[in-house]
Amino acid sequence: MLFEARVSLTGATDPGFLEFIPAIVIIAFLENRWLAIASTLVMAAAGLGARIVMNGQAFADEWVRAILLLLAGGMIAFLFDRSRQSLRASLDVKLAAVEAAESRYRRVFERAAMGFATANDKGELLRSNRRLGALLGYPEDDLVGRQMDTFVHPDDRDLFKKSLAGLSAETPSSGSDMRLIRKDGSTFWARLTLSLSAPDTSPLDSLFMVVDDITEQRSAREALVAQREWLDLALSAGRLGMWRIEYDEKVISGSHKFWEILGLQPAALRPLGDMSAIVHQADWAKLASPPRKDRPGGNYDVEVRIKRPDGQIRWIALRGREENQNGRNQRTGIAADLTERRQTTLLRAAIRKQEGLMLEQRHRSSNLFAVITAVVKMVNAPDGNLVKFKETLIERIRALEATHMLLTNSADASSTIHDLVAQELRPFSEAGKTTVTGPEIKISSGAAESFAMIVHELTTNSIKHGVLGDAQGKIEVRWDFASGRAGDEVVFDWIETGGRRIAPIKRQGFGSMVLGVDGAPLVGHSSKFEMREDGLRYSLRLSPKEIQG
Repeated sequence: MLFEARVSLTGATDPGFLEFIPAIVIIAFLENRWLAIASTLVMAAAGLGARIVMNGQAFADEWVRAILLLLAGGMIAFLFDRSRQSLRASLDVKLAAVEAAESRYRRVFERAAMGFATANDKGELLRSNRRLGALLGYPEDDLVGRQMDTFVHPDDRDLFKKSLAGLSAETPSSGSDMRLIRKDGSTFWARLTLSLSAPDTSPLDSLFMVVDDITEQRSAREALVAQREWLDLALSAGRLGMWRIEYDEKVISGSHKFWEILGLQPAALRPLGDMSAIVHQADWAKLASPPRKDRPGGNYDVEVRIKRPDGQIRWIALRGREENQNGRNQRTGIAADLTERRQTTLLRAAIRKQEGLMLEQRHRSSNLFAVITAVVKMVNAPDGNLVKFKETLIERIRALEATHMLLTNSADASSTIHDLVAQELRPFSEAGKTTVTGPEIKISSGAAESFAMIVHELTTNSIKHGVLGDAQGKIEVRWDFASGRAGDEVVFDWIETGGRRIAPIKRQGFGSMVLGVDGAPLVGHSSKFEMREDGLRYSLRLSPKEIQG
């Protein structure tokens, strides 16, 4: 009313009741719509009253303005009331959501399988859940106000303090395994996690603590470690090493013993290609070739030769399984050094071979006397010339000595079939009793010794029972390729004709085994021994492998 009076007295422009709008807005915002509408009526009446007092009457346009004020005030009151209701409904929904979330958090906090607690800036527990109380052996309310570090084992308190001091905005949480003390004095292993309630708070402003009992996991892990130590000890005692090859990654890993067997420094992983520097080239494919995808889970058992950095050549056995896990090809197993075992096997084989050679040497030496006797019988003293008889006899005995030395040193790879046969029959060749024909065919050193033993047995047998024992009969020795072409099998024939046979061939004894009378000969195959009225025939086949010099 004062404002209206001042406008009328000063002659200023009439605002037309607009001066009441701010007041109506404030009343509508602060109060309800009915009070705002009542205030609008009072203000319109006051405006009209002021004009009647000042002017003596209220004009028609002033009544229109008063009516417009009432309409505007009603609309403002209605809109603000609707806005207030919508805001209140929205706040109610948000508050309900907050309360529901807080309720869920409270239930989780109380019923969690792990211990939870909060602490203040002094390190005192403010609140804890039932699980933490059960872990520590305290009633839930008894934990409030206690210092956190009093529950930590004295030996682990330095670790706890270090974890606590390490909390910062950059590292808002940390976790460590440590021992906690129960109310009854017993201890248990727990995973203790400390977190700041907000990343920008100071280390002890507001803390959140999580306690998880890991006693069983710790015991299982310690048992696993102990079991692995026992396994390593057993493998070490057995001089075995564990290894694994990942073919997709092309890496190899192994235990300390595995690298020790290979003569290399222990390493977590090595590129598989690096192993080619120590694995024999002929054995590299056994190690580098990945498992076949069509047979996962198969066994893997190979032996490879390696050359250690110190120059030693070793035989290594790799035994294990081929696996395909999640599409990754790998082999896993154990490694053993077989060098000493192989050396022992080779030594035993050498001893057995030496024993056989010694047996044959004794057999050959015993037969040598019969050969010498036959030579003496076949040599005549022309016109009673004992000197000539002596020279001839010595010459033939020396020929026998040469044959004997050839058999003793049969490792000469340049020996031929002709050399072996001619050397054995040389003491009798001058008498015209032998015919030797065949191409120059080299025979390998190992087969040469065995073949010479066969020829020697045939010669000895002929001296004892055949044509070499008297002045009658002849021996024809011939050989050739079965197909007439080099590289094929060689057919060897020993034919005695026109001579005596004072005793049959015995079906037992060393000589029969050498010739293969009832079985496989010492060398070659398909041996045949045929007795005839005028003599005998012995045939033998030598494979291409045996005649490669």
